[in-house]
Amino acid sequence: MSVNIALLTVTDTRTFDNDKSGDILEKKIKEASHNLIDRKICKDNKDDIIFILKEWISKKDIDVVITTGGTGLTGRDITPEALDEVAEKHIPGFGEIFRNLSLKTVGTSAIQSRACAVLSNGKYIFALPGSSGGVTDAWDGILKHQLDINHKPCNFVELFPRLKEK
Repeated sequence: MSVNIALLTVTDTRTFDNDKSGDILEKKIKEASHNLIDRKICKDNKDDIIFILKEWISKKDIDVVITTGGTGLTGRDITPEALDEVAEKHIPGFGEIFRNLSLKTVGTSAIQSRACAVLSNGKYIFALPGSSGGVTDAWDGILKHQLDINHKPCNFVELFPRLKEK
């Protein structure tokens, strides 16, 4: 089953010409036979991020939103706070597993990541670091498997029909 994904790079410095992490994710999304429905770049501005997230989660043809960038500790890193503004449920296990994976590749520097995930309007939103290593760890270690309907014992995809239950 193909998943429809929107990809947002949050950055004050990158453009489509040098968005290495966005390019890596776009390639991995296509390699997994998923559909990249939209891709944007926006500044580290909370209101802009929220505006794009709300736009995408309102669209029927988008199942998943992935952001890259803005998950660190500096003053401009506000992507998790933007996700908090649209979140209906948090998925704490995503960040926990991500930091566990990162520990193996970047050591204790993994503690500086605020990678996270939420549910909103029946859509998954994943906030990944802006580094090429971070997005690779997140995709290869988590998202590739959880966005595959055949992954057992369970996966995010099989829950799509039930995410809006009340």
